[in-house]
Amino acid sequence: MATKRASATASSTQPTQVTREQLIKGLQDDIAREYKAIIQYVIFSQKLDSARFMNIADQLTEHAHQELDHALAIARQLDYFGAYPVHEPKPIEVSEDNEGMLRLDLQAEDDTIRNYRERIRQADALGEYALGEILREIVKQEQDHQIDLATALGVVPNEQERKGTSKAKPGGK
Repeated sequence: MATKRASATASSTQPTQVTREQLIKGLQDDIAREYKAIIQYVIFSQKLDSARFMNIADQLTEHAHQELDHALAIARQLDYFGAYPVHEPKPIEVSEDNEGMLRLDLQAEDDTIRNYRERIRQADALGEYALGEILREIVKQEQDHQIDLATALGVVPNEQERKGTSKAKPGGK
């Protein structure tokens, strides 16, 4: 019985085999998320209308430019794999409320970072180390976006900490 349990535990922690097709599909989803981010940042940078959020409005304009750079980098990688980039964004989410706009963007950044981390694991598993490095650079910028948005909202930037799901012990130990 103990042997079966140990065997089951060992197999459940082993990485699953990833295919090139899964990586490409993931990159297609990533570029669609980047399109969504560009559109939302463009809209929200112009629609924020409270003095409290004027500083972040300028940052959203910068974020839109960076998201375009991310989309171009992903498109280049898709071309490298012989795939044609998708042309539809993920569904656009909007709000008429300033705080609602920023919360939507923060949630989108959370999702994007989570997905890019998975893509990095896939790229590394397939030996696509250059792609992994490109994605790591993108994650660095996405985390900066996350920090900007969280700061404007007065919340913790790290999604796990914000949602109370961190495995860190109190006191940072």
